[in-house]
Amino acid sequence: MQLDTDYVRAQFPAFQEPGLRNLAFFENAGGSFPCRYVTWRLNRFYRERKVQPYGAYPISELAGGEMDEARRRLSLILGVNFDEVAFGPSTTQNSYVLAQAFGRMLTVGDAIVVTNQDHEANSGPWRRLTEFGIDVREWQIDPETGHLNVDDLFPLMADDRVRLVCFPHCSNVVGEINDAARLVYHIHRAGAFACVDGVSYAPHGLPNVGRMNADIYLFSTYKTYGPHQGVMVVRRMLAAQLPNQGHHFNGGTLYNRFTPAGPDHAQVAACAGIADYIDKLYHHHMKAGRDAGARGVWVHDLMRQHEVSLLEPLMHYLGGRNDIRILGPRTTQNRAPTVALALDRPGLEVARDLSPLGILAGGGDFYAGRPLQAMGIDPDHGVLRLSFVHYTTADEVDRLITALDQVL
Repeated sequence: MQLDTDYVRAQFPAFQEPGLRNLAFFENAGGSFPCRYVTWRLNRFYRERKVQPYGAYPISELAGGEMDEARRRLSLILGVNFDEVAFGPSTTQNSYVLAQAFGRMLTVGDAIVVTNQDHEANSGPWRRLTEFGIDVREWQIDPETGHLNVDDLFPLMADDRVRLVCFPHCSNVVGEINDAARLVYHIHRAGAFACVDGVSYAPHGLPNVGRMNADIYLFSTYKTYGPHQGVMVVRRMLAAQLPNQGHHFNGGTLYNRFTPAGPDHAQVAACAGIADYIDKLYHHHMKAGRDAGARGVWVHDLMRQHEVSLLEPLMHYLGGRNDIRILGPRTTQNRAPTVALALDRPGLEVARDLSPLGILAGGGDFYAGRPLQAMGIDPDHGVLRLSFVHYTTADEVDRLITALDQVL
């Protein structure tokens, strides 16, 4: 089945905005456009529900109910329990909260493993656990390809001291999709917990975290067509062990244990619009019933199929040039449509040259200084990053290729 991109784009108010017409957006890895169900729910909450939720009067009950709806519906798509989904202001802040909790649960001499393929959000907070006497070990990428080889992980877990392994589902500059379920399996066999950063993967279809069996899964809703929130899935067995990071009276509710401050009620409620959108996509294309988890998997696969069809001509074009370095896989296999290019000129400079041609791309280090340095790239020089999602069209990719011919 082919994705109906006309229908898809009709679900995003940005594409009807005069100021955005005739512009092709290729910096989606930095944040996607919100779908209309999210903006509608956000606007409604501020107009009709902007009171303290979970109170004794009807408007307050409605406000709390909408927040619960977002958590419940996202949990069904993610394949986890309602109380395993927590919201926070960003994935970076969520990671810091979780790292503090681990710092108080682990003991001196315990070890964790981090990678140098990660965005700083799933690296920096965990590395600071050395302040608690924790041994932080680095799983390093191949300096040529950026690939994380599972065989390099095994020696790091050879003793019985490793308690946690943190790795990305997909790197925001390497672009390679790691086999998260396989890695989680090996991590669990070694007796450790697995924390997966899904920020760069989830925009391409929310994963079934339950099937993946990760203990922690992190992503940002402002990159999955929603408001600026971070979602952290923390499975019950682990969440119950970690010390409460919230108010003492909230410690009995799992998703409140990792929310030290009050959440943004309106944005949490608006996240239900992401589930609305997934349902609308499914029913537009299938018009048949499945449960929420199965609908999420189907939409995930539909998005992936469309993105790969657009990625193939772009990778073919880039692979034919000898004046650029493509970071990560050179084919569409195991690659997200996030393509970073190392060029003779600074990435930001090339992105600025693309702008007058109607191409909105990104340039810089993208908080991924560690993988760039590991691959011999100066973070200050940076890379040009071209990233798209399922609402991108074949015409926009053609325009991108034409523009690249002019500026490279």
